[in-house]
Amino acid sequence: MDRISHLFGVRKPVIAMLHLPGLPGRPLHDIAGGPDAILDPVSRDLDVLQAAGVDGVLFCNEKDYPYQLKVGTEVATAMAATVGRLRSSLSVPFGVDLLWDPFASLAVARATGARFIREVLTGVYESDQGMIAPSIGEIASYRVAIGASDVLLFDNVAPEFASPLGSRSVADRARGAEFFGLDAILISGWAAGSPMAMADLLAAKEAAPNTSVVANTGVRAERVAEILNVADGVIVGTSLKVDGVTWNPVDPARVRQFVAAVGEARSHEAFSTVQS
Repeated sequence: MDRISHLFGVRKPVIAMLHLPGLPGRPLHDIAGGPDAILDPVSRDLDVLQAAGVDGVLFCNEKDYPYQLKVGTEVATAMAATVGRLRSSLSVPFGVDLLWDPFASLAVARATGARFIREVLTGVYESDQGMIAPSIGEIASYRVAIGASDVLLFDNVAPEFASPLGSRSVADRARGAEFFGLDAILISGWAAGSPMAMADLLAAKEAAPNTSVVANTGVRAERVAEILNVADGVIVGTSLKVDGVTWNPVDPARVRQFVAAVGEARSHEAFSTVQS
């Protein structure tokens, strides 16, 4: 069983997004609403997602755009406080993603008991937010130093709003991520809700056969069987929202439809030929 199947207790897990409203210090933060304006919509979405049977959830400061490469203490603290207040309601494994700061994500994961982080952890990219140049050596050392060695690292090797520098392909970057021991390799489209390229998913899977490869954006119920015939799991947010709009609340009917489609896909005989 691959690492993410072991974590979530099921093959081909569905990891659903919990998009937080704007956090303190960011342009879309609701100052008058205070902490409850952050907590209440996330709590409601969590209830809907868990009731529908998703396998895991990922807390993300998606509405803190334009995104930062290093978040402030106020952002990390607000994320940790929100997750902490919801901790007793969580019945599935959960992760955290503070865009685009792997050190802050690891710190919040350690503080809250999150089981994984999603970040850009390897490679160098020119992006709309500036140059993304993580140091996986420093990140790995920091993880050990704070006692977070059991927090899995999900590496986005095709990050949104960005292009890789140099000539290394998706396959090259996936191969490098596997060599350095990353726990999952993520393939994304150009933004949240945008489809990733199946060719990139296939290239990563072929290049890194011993590491979980996950579709990170643009996954919809009508295509999930095709995607899961290659991918080892999916991270999904936008297509589960009312009218398929990223910033809307989670739609119970859409989540049920998606989970049902995944259940049918998991039972398909074709999966017996896909490495996990």
